[in-house]
Amino acid sequence: MSSIVLLNESCVDQNVDAIVNAANKNLAPGGGVCGEIFKRANIVDLMIACSYIKRPLPVGSAVLTKACQIKNASFIIHAVGPDFSVTPTAFDKLFDAYYNSLCVLKEYLLHSISFPLISSGIYGGDLENPVAESTKQCLLAYKKFTSDYPDYQIDVKVCAYSSESMKEAKPVFYSMI
Repeated sequence: MSSIVLLNESCVDQNVDAIVNAANKNLAPGGGVCGEIFKRANIVDLMIACSYIKRPLPVGSAVLTKACQIKNASFIIHAVGPDFSVTPTAFDKLFDAYYNSLCVLKEYLLHSISFPLISSGIYGGDLENPVAESTKQCLLAYKKFTSDYPDYQIDVKVCAYSSESMKEAKPVFYSMI
């Protein structure tokens, strides 16, 4: 049976098959969780792995690379979330980033994944509560995926890194679970 949990931890620290990178469309090293993933994977190694992928990626898409030097996961799924300061109503693209990540997980016969709250930091734009919106879209994607593929077991860890993010994610997560 599939499961989903909310953790007040870094997605990069989880022991899973795949860690999700809140990626930009060019798969370039960035800040936040993206920067941390590139750092831990070894920036040069991960840039080389990303160089084999045709870019720029569409918003909402997800692609897979090896985790390079990250020891607690085998793969990185790079999910391109929307920048709400550019597209303030791109909720469907945020949903797609989560859902497509789960589809990539299944495509490669993987079963465990850790998500950051995609598009909840600098890409949150002027959304009233980007953490709540990201949590909501993650749960909607999880529910659709488990409905579309009821026989495929996945274990999902949704990671709210800061205590403030956890405080904002909790009510949404537990009201939708």
